[in-house]
Amino acid sequence: MKLQRKNRLRALSLGAVAVTGALTLSACGSDDNGGGSGSSTPSSSANASSIKCDDAKGQLLADGSSAQKNAIDAWVKAFSQACGVQINYKGSGSGAGVTAFTQGQVAFAGSDSALKPEEVAASKKVCNGGQGIDLPMVGGPIALGYNVPGVDNLVLDAPTIAKIFDSKITKWNDAAIKKLNPDAKLPDLKIQAFHRSDESGTTDNFTKYLIAATPSNWKYEGGKAWQAKGGQSAPQSAGVAQQVKQTSGAIGYFELSYVADGVKAVSIDTGASAPVAPSTESATADIAAAKIVGTGKDMALQLDYKTKAEGAYPMTLVTYEIVCDKGNKADTLPATKAFLRYIASEDGQKVLSTIDYAPVPSDIITKVRETIEALS
Repeated sequence: MKLQRKNRLRALSLGAVAVTGALTLSACGSDDNGGGSGSSTPSSSANASSIKCDDAKGQLLADGSSAQKNAIDAWVKAFSQACGVQINYKGSGSGAGVTAFTQGQVAFAGSDSALKPEEVAASKKVCNGGQGIDLPMVGGPIALGYNVPGVDNLVLDAPTIAKIFDSKITKWNDAAIKKLNPDAKLPDLKIQAFHRSDESGTTDNFTKYLIAATPSNWKYEGGKAWQAKGGQSAPQSAGVAQQVKQTSGAIGYFELSYVADGVKAVSIDTGASAPVAPSTESATADIAAAKIVGTGKDMALQLDYKTKAEGAYPMTLVTYEIVCDKGNKADTLPATKAFLRYIASEDGQKVLSTIDYAPVPSDIITKVRETIEALS
């Protein structure tokens, strides 16, 4: 399976290179590299004929979550081939994307965290007669990637993860790690914990997991900006993944599509009968229990970070596409609706599982589709 994933990711990367010039795709803020940016999979290209372009034309500018960058690349390739619309998704991270949206610089934004009340208020200035809303479009696990020589199957639990990223466990042969991995040959090696240097929805969701699962060991407020002391930082998911890949003893958090080329993923002891590895299936099992907590047309979700359900991976995120419910710019609305319609469609969601993301559960994505059709 690892070999298959590596081969698939190489193919995805080659596909992205082939279309980069035509689509003017920028490197993404949180996930601009690392796994496969773009898609040459049959799922994304073979279904291009089913995409409804309507009056879509011109160019769309978008920014935000790098967690969804590899998914956006695959979607953009298929959509642009079908409709001739150029989409420049500058994945600078969730924080930058929300700022760009509330300043009217982009047609839509991607964020791994739902809009805050003050961000909704700011969006009303650019959404004429409306406001920004959250449309859940991409799911997936936040993987803990590690690079520890001689250790192929590492298990950690929430308290241990919190202590590692809070600089309270500093060696890989620490007693707490040994207890969780009795058969592993853990080296006397310094832990190099990497976190995001930019404001990130991935950081927000990672720390929400720690706050929920082990509050006594993670006493920070959380949010898009990293708060714990110590450790090392890198920009975007691609930057963290690259540092883990090249640093012996490293560990960091990023999306599953960045686990490749020498980086392995931690399995989490949730209290279920067996540790759970990150996968599209285990993430879907957790996201399926999410509740819609947004009001009106907003579809913000509440995830269960404390799940102990069998086979459910607790450290997940959902990336939202943020768009005006009303008052979208007339020159970009047709293309925006057509693109969002495609990525929320059955064909669009099928692409996700081929590139290590989790499709949004059917009952939720059905409501997303209804909301897209009503955008104006």
